[in-house]
Amino acid sequence: MKFDNQQVDASGVDDLRGRRGRGGLVLGGGAGIVAFVVVVVVNVLSGGGGLPPGAFDLSQLDAGVLGDQPGTVPASDLADRCATEGAITAYDDCFLVKVYNEADEVWSTELADQGYRPPRLAFFDDVVATGCGRASAQVGPFYCPADERIYFDLAFLAQLQRQFGAEGRYAQAYILAHEYGHHLQTVWGIEPQVRRLQKQNPGQANQLSVALELQADCLAGVWGRLAADGGNLTVTDAELQQAQDAAEAVGDDRIQQQAQGRVDPEGWTHGSAEQRRTWYLTGYESGDPSACDTFS
Repeated sequence: MKFDNQQVDASGVDDLRGRRGRGGLVLGGGAGIVAFVVVVVVNVLSGGGGLPPGAFDLSQLDAGVLGDQPGTVPASDLADRCATEGAITAYDDCFLVKVYNEADEVWSTELADQGYRPPRLAFFDDVVATGCGRASAQVGPFYCPADERIYFDLAFLAQLQRQFGAEGRYAQAYILAHEYGHHLQTVWGIEPQVRRLQKQNPGQANQLSVALELQADCLAGVWGRLAADGGNLTVTDAELQQAQDAAEAVGDDRIQQQAQGRVDPEGWTHGSAEQRRTWYLTGYESGDPSACDTFS
């Protein structure tokens, strides 16, 4: 991957590593080890913003209201290190901060008239206290709509990449772009509408969760296309394949097969390997968020 510049802005990053989280347990889904989850607990209050014009038909549900966000932690040490020459290549956290910067640049331009606001990026280890409750690193990278943060435990991220074969720098970029997609769902009011619909129709909860996750995959692809077309970054065909491989690697069918030796479609919350790859490519090939209607 080649970025248009080597500048790293860590002002939107909270380095929580070395802190122990407190609070209630964050809930995840899937077969024991699940990457890229939207965490859900009863006290999550999400919402805000409208839907992209003509993109998604969930208008029958009311939007919620965001609660107060917890305080942030300065990341001055991380900022200093990421400002050194070669930091983007040498350090995973600095690379992810750069991807976060590029995602913000793309989406702030693309969604300037849709109430866009950036999420924060937080690095943690082991456990962390979030606006959604207490989270363990074992849920993998995740987004919390209550505090609008993307959370990464880098050690577990590396384990996921080794265990599921989601390797390569652009695979890491896909992971962050997927979580960023969940933030866009919060900005647009899609995430709280889906959660409300899940409560109203428990029998459709998994189906709605799959649609939400596949939409985030699609939005990750849209970001990749917009970033490439805008000159923010350049990727090779091999690197693009890394993102596709990562999307497939975390399909529910593959995770279930590895974790329990069988596949149970009724228990899917994120979609199959083929679905995840297909929707990522749909986003990448279209470069249009409106193409990401996974709810139809």
